Amino acid sequence: MRGQVSKALVAACLLAGLPVGSAQATEGGASLYVPGIHGPLAGVVPPPGFYFETDFYSYSGRLSASKQIQIGGAVLANVQVEARAAFLTPTWVTPVEILGGNLAFAMSLPLGVPRVSAGAVIAAPRLGRAFALSERDATFNVGDPIVSSLIGWHAGKFHWQTGVSVNIPSGSYQDGELSNLSFNRWIGDVYGALTYLDPAIGLDISTTIGLEINGANTATDYRSGNAFHADLAITKNLTKEFSVGVMVGHYQQVSGDGGSGASLGAYKGRVTAVGGTVGYNFEVAGTPVSALLKVMREVEVENRSRGTIGLLSIAFPLGGQAAPAAPTPAVVKR
Repeated sequence: MRGQVSKALVAACLLAGLPVGSAQATEGGASLYVPGIHGPLAGVVPPPGFYFETDFYSYSGRLSASKQIQIGGAVLANVQVEARAAFLTPTWVTPVEILGGNLAFAMSLPLGVPRVSAGAVIAAPRLGRAFALSERDATFNVGDPIVSSLIGWHAGKFHWQTGVSVNIPSGSYQDGELSNLSFNRWIGDVYGALTYLDPAIGLDISTTIGLEINGANTATDYRSGNAFHADLAITKNLTKEFSVGVMVGHYQQVSGDGGSGASLGAYKGRVTAVGGTVGYNFEVAGTPVSALLKVMREVEVENRSRGTIGLLSIAFPLGGQAAPAAPTPAVVKR
């Protein structure tokens, strides 16, 4: 790997470099991309070794009472959505170099409880009824695994990476239910990230852009459209351990939804979210641990719920990192 990442950043850079999560857009307001998932140090890949990250995701939002949405094959109105989930992500940064950059692999497994409340069910053949005044569903779910591969480079104060994530349908989708963490469709996300990091003044400017490519949900005959997304994070390290920052994220479908199950037509989604970050680095029994809290508020939305996103990420190395080189002893001339 060209250049080196300091020990203090070994765990921290995992907090932003890997795309994991689910958010709101396309079928059922669910997307592989979460506004703000790519935050501080988004372009930094740590030294070769094994790492682990846990992302605790919280979302609470509501769709306008005059707006309809389609979830699990049902057309709903006056919808409130909540989700509490964890994403477990082991990562292997290999010593293999491609064009001077290190190759890495990761796999993320989501599990948790999505809650969907609808004030009116307009049409729901998969729920066994055509109309109802209300419907609620909250079930513990294990979602589809997400596998990622990326390559990262370093050059002075600049760090960048490019990668791809793939959501793999696992068969855990519950047909006819409103509460699902599983997308039940293939999703590819191709992205690039760049970080400018100046340790001398504690400044981190990171940006990410990507394209999400969606397949079809065979259970509902619904094909979600493709979407563009972008993030920008500006972070200031107040001390070696403590940092604060601001973020903005944007997601926009570039093609409409389709398929025989898309009762509401193209239904293109769009969202812009703004918020902040607080980070803290510490050690446990000599192991560096990084914690990062992100809170994002969706300020502009179309064809989806508007709400607040909370994401607490904790990352640490599992081992396999090269030991720091011993200092060269000074030579004293006699």
